[in-house]
Amino acid sequence: MARYEPWNEDRARAIISAKAATDGACLPILHEIQAVFGCVPPAAEPLVAAGLNLTRAEVHGIVSFYHDFRRTPPGRHRLQLCRAEACQAVGGDAVGAQVREALAVDWHGTTADGAVTLEPAFCLGLCASGPSALLDGRPLGRLDAARVDHMLDTLA
Repeated sequence: MARYEPWNEDRARAIISAKAATDGACLPILHEIQAVFGCVPPAAEPLVAAGLNLTRAEVHGIVSFYHDFRRTPPGRHRLQLCRAEACQAVGGDAVGAQVREALAVDWHGTTADGAVTLEPAFCLGLCASGPSALLDGRPLGRLDAARVDHMLDTLA
C-alpha cells in the first residue's frame, strides 16, 4: 500500500526539472508525478507542458489516452481484474460482476470508504491461472465466487 504526498507545485516542478532533458521525457515525468502524488492532477498538466515546451492539449492527450494514469489517488488497496480473452473464457466476466456488485463501484471506481480502487487490466500474464487479478501488486489466480469473497473480506 503506497503512501502519497499531497499535491505540491514546487515538488512537481522539481520532478519535471530533473527529467526534462531526457529523451521522451513526458511519460517518465507523468509516471513520477503519479508515483509521488498518487495521480496526475489536472494542475500538473500545464506545468509539464511548460517544462517540456508542449501544449497543454498534448499533455492532456497523453494523460487521458493511457489507462494507467489516474486523476485522483487510488484507494488504500488497488485491485486489478484481468479483462483479457483468456480470463473471460474461464469466468472472468462473472468475477468482474461479483466484485463490482460487492464493492458497489464500477471499473475505475473507488469504494466510498476509500478502501479499494477497482481497475480493469488487459492481460496480467496469468492466463494459465485465470480468472486472475492483482491485489496491491500481488497476483491472484483461479478466482471463483468463494475466492473473491475471501479476498474482499481481507480488505479494509
